[in-house]
Amino acid sequence: MKLGLQVPDFTFPGGSVQLGSDLGKIARAAEDAGFASFWVMDHFFQIENVGPVDHEMLEAYSTLAYVAALTKRMRLGAMVTGVTYRYPGILAKTVTTLDVLSGGRAMLGIGAAWNEREHNGLGVPFPAVSERFERLEEALQIVLQMWSGEVRSFDGKHYHLTETLNSPEALSKPHPPILIGGSGEKKTLRLVAKYADACNLFGGDASVLTHKLDVLRRHCDDLGRDYDAIERTVIGWANLTRDGSTDSVTPAQLVDTLASLAELGIQQAIYSFGNVSNLEAIEIVASEVIPQIAG
Repeated sequence: MKLGLQVPDFTFPGGSVQLGSDLGKIARAAEDAGFASFWVMDHFFQIENVGPVDHEMLEAYSTLAYVAALTKRMRLGAMVTGVTYRYPGILAKTVTTLDVLSGGRAMLGIGAAWNEREHNGLGVPFPAVSERFERLEEALQIVLQMWSGEVRSFDGKHYHLTETLNSPEALSKPHPPILIGGSGEKKTLRLVAKYADACNLFGGDASVLTHKLDVLRRHCDDLGRDYDAIERTVIGWANLTRDGSTDSVTPAQLVDTLASLAELGIQQAIYSFGNVSNLEAIEIVASEVIPQIAG
């Protein structure tokens, strides 16, 4: 079992003046602790289940580029980019740039997008869900074409590219891994089976996760895809303390949760922690969690 760190909240005690320094400390501490990957949300407004809409929210790929300069080992990605936010060719170029400058550590996390408020707020078109999924599939086809090294046109229903030139090429081979976020059984998990290197599901009820993985396996069987070629990941949150005080979990409880996820077939758990800005959670993970789950 691998453990990833997501930082969805940038409202740190030091405010915007210290935000860059504080984030750098978190990223370096996470890498030293042994986290396998580092993630930020691709949002422009803070989302409701994390904090008030006007709390600090950094643009994802600028943030990942900053973290790339401060780290050497962790995979880097957005959890997850809404397909509506960027033209697919530009998105492929952006992730390629991150991959090259990080020494081959970029991942493309992508999904169908959902946050209508920030779309409307910033003037980004927000089509119906059916169209967003059509755009998602075309975007996946485009980024894979750009990462194939073959320069040719792409003529889809929603996107039209005359030449998919992408120089320099990504360092990750055969390309930066593609992670599709979401657990919709008819569309999302079928797209995972068809195009992705990883899926991301909401951690939680074991029976729900088991069912979602079974659905993914059936899609793989239908499409002739090797189920085991797809990394199974979950997203989770914990307020981690050594004493397990009110509304928190202990290191032993987190280890038990991760062990249960591994038994279900989950290979990486990507967590955000309520007290990450003071590094306490990262220090606990380094000394009492990762040594128990590694291997």
